[in-house]
Amino acid sequence: MMTQEKDLEGLGGWLILVGIGIILCPLRAIAFILPTYVKLFSNGSWEMLTTPGTEAYNSLWAPILIGEISINVAMILIWGFIAFLFFSKKENFPKWYIGIILFTTAFILADALSIKLVMPDEPIFDPDTVKEFSRSLIATFIWVPYMLTSKRVKATFIK
Repeated sequence: MMTQEKDLEGLGGWLILVGIGIILCPLRAIAFILPTYVKLFSNGSWEMLTTPGTEAYNSLWAPILIGEISINVAMILIWGFIAFLFFSKKENFPKWYIGIILFTTAFILADALSIKLVMPDEPIFDPDTVKEFSRSLIATFIWVPYMLTSKRVKATFIK
């Protein structure tokens, strides 16, 4: 390996920010998801949304909420796997990282559109959705090209 490539090898440079994000992302998701879903099941909201005959009932609520919960839990587990790939410098880390970033962006959009099906009078993008979607798009525009073109990424993830 050339000296320049050897200097770029390792979890340094911009990869430090990637590593911080990999650690914080699942923690942030847990901090958001846990209280939201605990409240959903403990305050009667689940029953109100999913029981036929109630004012807020829609037959789509249960599948949307179960899908949302399942995907969010799966994404937390996948972030754990991505952390393993990152810290062990596995060759397929960049592909998994790009995949989760793209999937997250698509999921935010799909989730907003699915909620619009059951709440047609509400805007598709509430302030929280706009914030999350914007954050995800920014991450996509920064980190996907970085993963595809960085010499450090190519020199680091080779195992």
